[in-house]
Amino acid sequence: MNPQQPEARVRLHFSGEADPTTRQLYASLEVQLSGDWKTYWRSPGEAGIPPEIDWRTEEPQGSSNIENVEWLWPVPERIEMLGLHTLGYKNGTVFPLLIQVKDLSQPVAINARLRLSSCTTVCVLTDYEIQLEFTPTDLKADPQASFLIDKALSRVPTNMPDTGLSAESVVWDKENNKVVVTAQSETGWEKAVDVIIDGQEEITFSLPEVTIVGNQLQAIMNASSWLGEYNLSGESVTVTLLNGDSGLEKTLPVEEGTAISLSGGSGAASLIVLLGLALLGGLILNLMPCVLPVLGMKLSSVLHASGQEASLTRKQFLSSAAGIIFSFWLLATFLWILKLTGNSIGWGIQFQNPWFIGFMVVVTALFAANLMGMFEIRLPSFLSTKLATAGDNSTAGHFVQGMFATLLATPCSAPFLGTAVAFALSTNSFNLFAIFTALGIGLALPYLLIAARPSLLKWMPKPGQWMINLRRILALMLLVTSLWLISLLQVFLPVYLLLIIAVIPTLMILHALLTSLMPQSGKGLLLLPSLFLSMAIVLFGAWSTGFFTPEQSTSDNLTWKTLNEQEIASSVAKGKVIFVDVTADWCITCKANKIRVIDRDPTNSLLQQDFVVTMRGDWTRPSEEINAYLQKNGRFGVPFNIIYGPGAPEGIPLPVILDHDTVTAAIEKATSM
Repeated sequence: MNPQQPEARVRLHFSGEADPTTRQLYASLEVQLSGDWKTYWRSPGEAGIPPEIDWRTEEPQGSSNIENVEWLWPVPERIEMLGLHTLGYKNGTVFPLLIQVKDLSQPVAINARLRLSSCTTVCVLTDYEIQLEFTPTDLKADPQASFLIDKALSRVPTNMPDTGLSAESVVWDKENNKVVVTAQSETGWEKAVDVIIDGQEEITFSLPEVTIVGNQLQAIMNASSWLGEYNLSGESVTVTLLNGDSGLEKTLPVEEGTAISLSGGSGAASLIVLLGLALLGGLILNLMPCVLPVLGMKLSSVLHASGQEASLTRKQFLSSAAGIIFSFWLLATFLWILKLTGNSIGWGIQFQNPWFIGFMVVVTALFAANLMGMFEIRLPSFLSTKLATAGDNSTAGHFVQGMFATLLATPCSAPFLGTAVAFALSTNSFNLFAIFTALGIGLALPYLLIAARPSLLKWMPKPGQWMINLRRILALMLLVTSLWLISLLQVFLPVYLLLIIAVIPTLMILHALLTSLMPQSGKGLLLLPSLFLSMAIVLFGAWSTGFFTPEQSTSDNLTWKTLNEQEIASSVAKGKVIFVDVTADWCITCKANKIRVIDRDPTNSLLQQDFVVTMRGDWTRPSEEINAYLQKNGRFGVPFNIIYGPGAPEGIPLPVILDHDTVTAAIEKATSM
């Protein structure tokens, strides 16, 4: 016993038996730990230090007459602490030691030092001096020690064929970062099955996903390294296979290949389900606020098509559908290239690029102007870009409309596409493009429906003044979209420049609106009032949304800390509950969650409690740290909310769309021990 760690006791036992052939003594190191204290296995997992003995055989005053010591490791248990997965022994264990001496008839001197790491919420590293002298042939049999050693030996996995277990292969799927272990059991598999991989000091392996078909087992797990990049191909690992009371330990080479599901149909079935979710999500996306401005172009197309031939209508609507699907393929290709080059990937990351946002500002403003009839005259033939008439009734115009609908859809697609998109971004290239194709078909379904049955247009109301008024309303909706996109640029450009930029499309649309309502006044006379009205609208909108004070854009009564994983662990250790909000200025769903739940009671009052720590990760701009945090939690887009606490050190992920009851229940669960 060491007074520096009164919760631990260490004892060295000898059975008294000596094998004259191998000159081997059977011993054991008994470690007793009180309460919730634990120590670690040879590969502790995500944290911890395994115990070790320095026998000091090379020192003049060290151990003598010892040729070799084999330390055997009983089966560990998986222990979760503060969100970390470790392998070790609660309340201690008994480690068998096979001590080979040089001469059984000569005295053995042991002058060793044991270094033992023991942990609860804190860890203590303790040294124990072990000093002993004896002659092996003089040792007396100790039945109690023999029983203790034999019991410990029975818990050590072996490579003996009589266990009925065989580990067959270890395959590393580099593209998907999956390690696959296949194994066989002659007697079948019990419920208590576990597979552990170790043998690579810098690499840790996650909890296995075990699939059993007949006598065959497949375990799939992720690998990670604190060094960042790693290469398992050609390396060797130790596989520990546990099946009830039977255990197998075997060293196998790692082969590079593709992870193929053992169950065969389950992987395909999962893909079919996700394709269905993507299809449904794309269809529902037509009703989301981000896509509503594009409704103007859709209705305009329908109204113009109501009196034309069915073949032309079919061609135009198929062009719109093609534009939607093509743009989803472009997005998939962009993310695929990022994935191949090792860059960050995520759904909606194009809104982190100021050039993309600027392009969308120009496009939305031009479409709004087109709806107001400002581009009725074609551009000079030498330009031939037809940009101003991109929203007209031509085939190319319908194609562009479809692409535009997709680009606007991404920031508010999270509520319906989160699962499908997360799977697409984390799987192989084929599944990535399959999921994005299903998304495109879902969003394009209304177009495809009209293309299949042009007679549906007969149900549309007859043209009249209401069409002109509708075009005006939809043009204003597109103007609001342009102003919202301009507001996203505040992290890239100074405020005064953004105000000037915002006035330009506002003046353009309002002047066209006033001119259409009061044609007798003349365009020149309406220019000045249009300018004053535009400036008033822009300034009022900027003031009411906190545009001038972006640092105060979060809830005034909540103190948000910057997302920090290390601080999360330390706060949980202190008994705190941590509410994490990963958001972005361009995320519509994030803002809806903030207005509907985070800023309102009872959630807001609950988050103000002293035991709650609020952390925010801002993904408005690209951030490798936040992207890594999202992917670590199986997410590839925002919003993402998760709650940690003493009762949930690994965290409780919340649904994409928050509600008061769910947040309250998660906080209560995270608070309890």
